[in-house]
Amino acid sequence: MAAFVSWITESVQKIFQISGLTLTTFLVFCVAFLLACTLLKRARNLPPYPAGRVPLLGHLLALGRAPHLKLTAWRRQYGDVFTIKFGTEDVVVLNGYTSVKDALVDRSELFASRPANYLFDSMVDSGNNIVAARWGPGFRQRRRFATTVLKNLGMKVGRGSIEDNIREEAICLRNRIADYNGMPFDMTHDVTVAVANIICSMAFGKRYDYEDETFRELSKAVATTIFEIGAGQIINVFPLLRFIPVVNRASKNALKEFYKVQNVLKDEISRHREHLNREDPRDFLDFCLLELELQEKVEGLTEEQVLYMAQDLFFGGTDTTNNTLQWSLLYMTLNPAIQHKVHHELDTVVGASLPTLSHRPQLPYVNACLMETMRIRTLLPFTIPHATIQDVNVQGYDIPRGTQVLPNLYSLHMDPTYWPDPDRFDPERFLDAEGNVISKPESYLPFGGGRRGCLGEQLGRMELFLFFSILLQSFTFKTPEGAPPANTDGVLGLTLAPHQFQLCAKPR
Repeated sequence: MAAFVSWITESVQKIFQISGLTLTTFLVFCVAFLLACTLLKRARNLPPYPAGRVPLLGHLLALGRAPHLKLTAWRRQYGDVFTIKFGTEDVVVLNGYTSVKDALVDRSELFASRPANYLFDSMVDSGNNIVAARWGPGFRQRRRFATTVLKNLGMKVGRGSIEDNIREEAICLRNRIADYNGMPFDMTHDVTVAVANIICSMAFGKRYDYEDETFRELSKAVATTIFEIGAGQIINVFPLLRFIPVVNRASKNALKEFYKVQNVLKDEISRHREHLNREDPRDFLDFCLLELELQEKVEGLTEEQVLYMAQDLFFGGTDTTNNTLQWSLLYMTLNPAIQHKVHHELDTVVGASLPTLSHRPQLPYVNACLMETMRIRTLLPFTIPHATIQDVNVQGYDIPRGTQVLPNLYSLHMDPTYWPDPDRFDPERFLDAEGNVISKPESYLPFGGGRRGCLGEQLGRMELFLFFSILLQSFTFKTPEGAPPANTDGVLGLTLAPHQFQLCAKPR
């Protein structure tokens, strides 16, 4: 070993002698090189950096536990487009309707890829699914295939719709809530089961009972995974920290709980393979297993990719709709006058019959309440991170290919230019002078948009309308007597979920 070190030392000395360099000259050269790299990096014309950046960590400390609030505050100081540092990585943040719509809608393909993400990539093998997949033909084929299958399974209005299934599940939830006899209760589990049963019936033809212990563990695993992904972002910035005890707790918990869900889905795939009806596919997994055999629509589809797509449906179809419905009922308890207007509209239009999707155009105030809920509490404040597929110019700044981009949807929905007094819950923002719903308001993108818009948006809107209208037709929701008003700040993991709260459901 000593001989090897001596050889290295002698070799370096010879290089210095041959090139005429001294050690001092060499060190000066290195410093000059690093300085030049830094200056050239700045010369790329990236958007400005906010204050608060520290060596190695970048802006991680400055962002704190509510990054959506901090980034929106920085917008007022640094403009709609700026750059933050995640460790040593440049991440461009887009704020406000103009810049976000430009990226997500007008030029969506240029921002349609995904950045490397240790936690996501650990769960789905380098983004080889739909949600986290890199941009390319494979992603486009899988997304198109999944959309077609979901429409075949009822994600549509009219003949062949899954509407009846949603209404039946809403009735089950209504009956479950009625069993509490107006006493305070935490609705988290009941709403989770009801919402999950819709996507579970579509994905693998299964419905869970409210007392099913397997589903209790499954829903807990989903909630924990989503929360810990948000808490474990430091591992995405510094993947080597996954080996450090305590620091790696969140990422380890996320992966542990995620694999519980994955094992359930693997069992479902095995069960479907044993009972596959090739002439009459029943659910998403059946369609996928048939495509595995035929290879007609998704080139090179593998069973692993089928698993990843099923994961996307299960997580996406459970968490977002569940939390939005909980937020909507929470805001009803906090705004009894608004809830009274909802009751009046339902009584006038629907009466004693059960609400249907055909009632939706006749219930503008109900629709406006749901739209306002999705505005004031954006479930995915930044969407899933995007990445540029080529060099692109945004508002005079140059963003290199492969740069991570965070569209700050929270900044759209809380922009006082479009939404005066944005912290106030006011459904009438979404109604015109004649009382009709404003179908495409500006500065409003709760489901994202463009090439990476939410795959299940139509299904989510159907569920929210039917669950919300059927529950409000049946109950008056109130804060328990003597309890303080519920906290509306939310808990930010991957999504913005409400803090635990209790309410009372008084039969009408």
